[in-house]
Amino acid sequence: MINIYKGDQIGAFLERFESRRQEISQDVRDSVTRILRKVREHGDAALSKLTRKFDGADIPSHNLQVSNEDIEKAVHNMPPGWMDILRESVSNIRRFHEKEKRQSWLDWKNPDTLLGQRITPLERVGIYVPGGRAVYPSSLIMAAVPAQAAGVHEILAVSPPDKNGQIHMAILAAAQVLGISRIFKVGGAQAIGALAYGTKIIPRVDKIVGPGNIYVAEGKRQVYGLVDIDMIAGPSEVVILADSTANPDFTAADLLAQAEHDPLASAICVTDNENLANQVKQAILEQAQTLQRAEIFEPSLKTWGGILVTKNWEQAISLTNRLAAEHLGLHVNQPWETIGRIRNAGAIFLGHFSPETAGDYWAGPNHVLPTNQTARFASPLGTGDFQKVSSIIQYSQSSLKMEAEKIMTFANMEGFDGHANAVKQRIK
Repeated sequence: MINIYKGDQIGAFLERFESRRQEISQDVRDSVTRILRKVREHGDAALSKLTRKFDGADIPSHNLQVSNEDIEKAVHNMPPGWMDILRESVSNIRRFHEKEKRQSWLDWKNPDTLLGQRITPLERVGIYVPGGRAVYPSSLIMAAVPAQAAGVHEILAVSPPDKNGQIHMAILAAAQVLGISRIFKVGGAQAIGALAYGTKIIPRVDKIVGPGNIYVAEGKRQVYGLVDIDMIAGPSEVVILADSTANPDFTAADLLAQAEHDPLASAICVTDNENLANQVKQAILEQAQTLQRAEIFEPSLKTWGGILVTKNWEQAISLTNRLAAEHLGLHVNQPWETIGRIRNAGAIFLGHFSPETAGDYWAGPNHVLPTNQTARFASPLGTGDFQKVSSIIQYSQSSLKMEAEKIMTFANMEGFDGHANAVKQRIK
């Protein structure tokens, strides 16, 4: 189910792993372009037709928005205790993201020159909540809470319906906890088009966030610039960096947890201890017998997973930084010493009792993270992603006079005498 790689085998594994980030095919691009064009030209009617075609749900365009009655019914039908779990999860995540909020600031360069930044929230944000293999109320929570912490004025959600034209009750219940009442039964690239262009029923947004399949990702790529997006997310991944103190059962469980997301998900253990590697492999085989999603995690582990046994700890650290994991578990004796050597990771889970699952649902930091080694330069979704910055510049006449010659010289250096004249007119 999962292989152990040593020596030269590691290089071959890395080549295969890095090939996972492939260019989207021209067929997919062309298909998304056609879908977006239909939505732009025909609006809600196109959404209704495309929903019937791709989701098998026959929903008239005037019924695309989830009714308040459906939201209340979903809340009523939630199993005992589930609503309390959702509320506490939202509270934990909100507490974390409130601390991220950026504030406006002003600074006097001198008594007559004022500089600063004005921080303002986005006006309207659209959240894509995926459907398909699983139910993702956590995706709605992780996108909505930082937007709310930033002060976004209006938040919409879109999600593909089932064949009965319904959205799962857990998503609707999470929306109720979050105070989001505008939810639309539409998914795929057509939902991205609706949020980017606007229709009679779905208003145009300023930013689209949330994960989705390859068509959703390509839709976001094509509308970027017309609206902002969070990121082009790829299949999920975890790397467990493990030393001799790691618990093989814990390590196996974390790898299986990631692999059950998607057949393209990647779950990798990096260790310098061959005995541990064998124990982890055996633990995976044993635990897999107790889990339900074998049709997903088996191809994930076989193709994109691996246990990499390095010749020493230095190579283990180097490999971990090269992999630049979305999720990184430090199953080591001294995690605080190890973290100082980690340069690339979306979220870091320190020690033997910090499972990725806690980060997915409960702890507080966002689980929308950079994938496909983009943790080399990208960061988790946060409150700042829903704020924008306006620079503030104010000169008095006397302070402009003091700097005028230097400013005009710079303008003339670039050949813009009109720029220089704009200063000259104020000081003559």
